[in-house]
Amino acid sequence: MDRHPQQIKRERQDKARNVINSQNRSKMRTLIKKVLDTKDAKQAEGFYKETVSFIDKMASKNLIHKKTAGRRKALITRHLNSLSAK
Repeated sequence: MDRHPQQIKRERQDKARNVINSQNRSKMRTLIKKVLDTKDAKQAEGFYKETVSFIDKMASKNLIHKKTAGRRKALITRHLNSLSAK
């Protein structure tokens, strides 16, 4: 069976994209954990802004679904609000 140059290039691109996407997914999970593990409201607020920005960026690039992004942002927002209420 033939292997066309376009197919070879596509496979190469897919591998490169897969590496970048998995790094970004991992970074997003790490940022979310960082917010959820923080007990100080001021420190959590700084992490929160960075995390929400990154989640929005991943949703805009279709790495995650926009409703998944909303659910993740709601999770960390609830945590931040619970810290502020104390």
